[in-house]
Amino acid sequence: MLGGVPPGTDGATREAPRLWRKGQSRRCSGLEVQNDVDIYSLTVDSKVSSRFAHTVITSRVVNKADAVREATFQMELPKKAFITNFSMVIDGVTYPGNIKEKAVAQEQYSAAMARGESAGLVTATGRKTEQFQVSVSVAPAAKVTFELVYEELLARHLGVYELLLKVRPQQLVKHLQMDIHIFEPQGISFLETESTFMTNELAEALTTSQNKTKAHVRFKPTLSQQQKSPEKQDTVLDGNFIVRYDVDRPVSGGSIQIENGYFVHYFAPDSLSTMPKNVIFVIDKSGSMMGRKIKQTQEALIKILDDLSPHDQFNLISFSAEATKWKPLLVPASTENVNEAKSYTTGIRAQGGTNINDAMLMAVQLLEKANREELLPAGSITLIILLTDGDPTAGETDPLKIQENVRKAVNGQHSLFCLGFGFDVSYAFLEKMALENGGLARRIYEDSDSALQLQDFYQEVANPLMMSVAFEYPSNAVESVTQDAFRVFFKGSELVVAGKLRDHSPDVLSAQVRGQLHGENITFVMESHVAEQEEMFRGPKYIFHSFMERLWAYLTIQQLLEQMVSALDAEKQALEARALSLSLSYSFVTPLTSMVITKPEGQEQSQVAEKPVEDESRDRRVPLGPMGFGQSMDRASWKTGGGLKLLNSPPRLGVPGRFLAPPPPFYRTTSRLVLPELTLRPGGASYDMDFRIKGTTLTAPPFAPVQAPSVILPLPGQSVDQLCVDFRRPQELVNLLSDPDQGVEVTGHYETAKACFSWIEVTFENPQLQVHASPEHVVITRNRRNSAYKWKETLYSVMPGLKVTMDKAGLLLLSRPDRVTIGLLFWDGPGKGLRLLLQDTDRFSSHVSGTLGQFYQDVLWGPLDTADDRKRTLKVQGRDYSATRELKLDYQESPPGKEISCWSVEL
Repeated sequence: MLGGVPPGTDGATREAPRLWRKGQSRRCSGLEVQNDVDIYSLTVDSKVSSRFAHTVITSRVVNKADAVREATFQMELPKKAFITNFSMVIDGVTYPGNIKEKAVAQEQYSAAMARGESAGLVTATGRKTEQFQVSVSVAPAAKVTFELVYEELLARHLGVYELLLKVRPQQLVKHLQMDIHIFEPQGISFLETESTFMTNELAEALTTSQNKTKAHVRFKPTLSQQQKSPEKQDTVLDGNFIVRYDVDRPVSGGSIQIENGYFVHYFAPDSLSTMPKNVIFVIDKSGSMMGRKIKQTQEALIKILDDLSPHDQFNLISFSAEATKWKPLLVPASTENVNEAKSYTTGIRAQGGTNINDAMLMAVQLLEKANREELLPAGSITLIILLTDGDPTAGETDPLKIQENVRKAVNGQHSLFCLGFGFDVSYAFLEKMALENGGLARRIYEDSDSALQLQDFYQEVANPLMMSVAFEYPSNAVESVTQDAFRVFFKGSELVVAGKLRDHSPDVLSAQVRGQLHGENITFVMESHVAEQEEMFRGPKYIFHSFMERLWAYLTIQQLLEQMVSALDAEKQALEARALSLSLSYSFVTPLTSMVITKPEGQEQSQVAEKPVEDESRDRRVPLGPMGFGQSMDRASWKTGGGLKLLNSPPRLGVPGRFLAPPPPFYRTTSRLVLPELTLRPGGASYDMDFRIKGTTLTAPPFAPVQAPSVILPLPGQSVDQLCVDFRRPQELVNLLSDPDQGVEVTGHYETAKACFSWIEVTFENPQLQVHASPEHVVITRNRRNSAYKWKETLYSVMPGLKVTMDKAGLLLLSRPDRVTIGLLFWDGPGKGLRLLLQDTDRFSSHVSGTLGQFYQDVLWGPLDTADDRKRTLKVQGRDYSATRELKLDYQESPPGKEISCWSVEL
């Protein structure tokens, strides 16, 4: 973010007050005032070498004003990343950021605050990101170069690695370029890109090249491509740019890679069968869960129950002030038991206190009893999944005592996963309890997609493949090895071990990975030739060299920080000392270090960047902003907008915006103007209002307004070019289209009472992907991974064999080469609701079927009815339909739509 406020002002300048929209040029007396601080170059260079990402952000700006302006550089980076360097170059002089122990940096920070100076901080801004910000005063005509460097190890989740970059310049940039280089010796199995700001024009600036082991993604838009429209200077670049990929898996299940004396061992076999599991769901139903939280929990749990394997066993415990188990014992996940559990879940009501202690001990007792009575299948795994939204208020309320009780009860026999719903719960309490018992903690953000967050978490632990996994290396070959023993390996994840090669180590590094599968021991053996590996990483110019040592340090620090959570005081101090030493040696900004940013003489001398800790954000609410799912913001970023932003103006007082729905249409009768019913609701586009006119009675319109049909089908090559279809007879689940040759199926749930679809679902065979559209949002599921998008949230996703786009009008298009294009739309014109659109329907095969698909088979149109030329018969596969010529609204046009004359049938 670049902003400008002359020194000595408080943001309220002496010029006449003006109101302007952030991100636009300011206007005064009809004259356009150009930006004072101009970004003339912005580059993002990310090199991913064997999952380790090294990202450099460089921004070059110039102050075009005739007075001093303040430039603020602001960047959002992934939470798991460590900042490694920041510098400013001002008039040829470099001002670096120095990484110091947090206590030392804090002294400078406190001194700066005492002098009334602000400190630049890294703050949490959302689910996946943190925000880095630093400001500096810039003289007239002076140039400044900002450079930020951060590193992270990409973790594999549900079968993919994800590199997330934020793009928000907030102005047009003459030279804007992003380069992502990926080098994976195992081979890249697939690669896809996704953006929340991409348009068809911008897509022309995106290029992707790929071979067996390398990929290069470049985004280099011109000034005109960045513009929202030719007459505006606003930029469309505002949101996420994501690269996802996976790698090939050898038969051995793993890969040992070596560079510059260090090694990393990746292990993720994909040929193992899922182990049966015994899972206890422990659900908080206290009063604070009332409303949307409990509804979303119920929705997620019902879908999770559907995902249980018939080989699994399960039980449910709900708790408020007291804990209640659904069944006295674990039960098999049979269809009958799952349906009964879903009914029980639907009936859960939220009220009362929060007794976490009794609920957790009840869960352990259920598993222990089943184990004593030999009711647990051989080779199965036991899991406890706790969901709560608050601190304990009933029974045992001391968090330390609860943690001790649970640790003693579990006794290393089960894995505990804790989900904290919202920000009223102590995340530190849940995290320690989970880590002490072989699991992990996760925050569930209060949002419209909370149910999806719960489902996604469950998918991560739904398919255990191995237990008691241990990595073994020759003692004369390696040293300083990271964590090499893991309780469980789950499908879609990856186990990573790194270390240092000893001096005079063997020419071949061998390893064994031992574990248990279905109660039997299994061993994977692999080896790697040191010289070959060293040579492979030495040559390429597009990788970040000597990265593996930094990967080892990054992984070691992350694991030490995790171990500190559950360590006793003496052990904790030793772990902290080692983590601090590594953080300083490798220049990482971690929770133990801070970056002190130096500035030119005369400016505030101590801005300090620190790594946020998850529980510091407790009691912070994350409002839902215009960015949508996966980008919720805290209060700080709500104020500034978040992201890589470049602003250049003094702060202004603004008038809160009011967003109103478009006025409803007027329906004209023969004698008067009649207003249709107007419904306005708090928090949305309108409010409930009761129109009463004294002495006057408003009558209903005698003629029904023209409505959009349920579906408009284009019929190329037929005597009628399109057909309007309405559903009238009661039918809930509808098979709309199915074409095995096209590898696509479209189903929907139609509510006759509301005359609309409650959802439409599109399923593709290749790539295996499902798109579920509801009035609330669109959910795309691939490899058990859900991504949710709000309607009218720009989306541009390119994956092998499929392109998914959504524009600001809310039109979602699913297009494939030489295939039918399927569109989904939440139409908010007359007859509002979900709508289906089809393009290139001449590409349907002769095997297409379904309620709508039948109209792409042999169709015979009969002659016009002699008594009424608005009627005729339509014969489809031996069945007659009565077709009527009617006026309809074409929902393929923007609301309120365009009236068309259409042959209509009712189904």
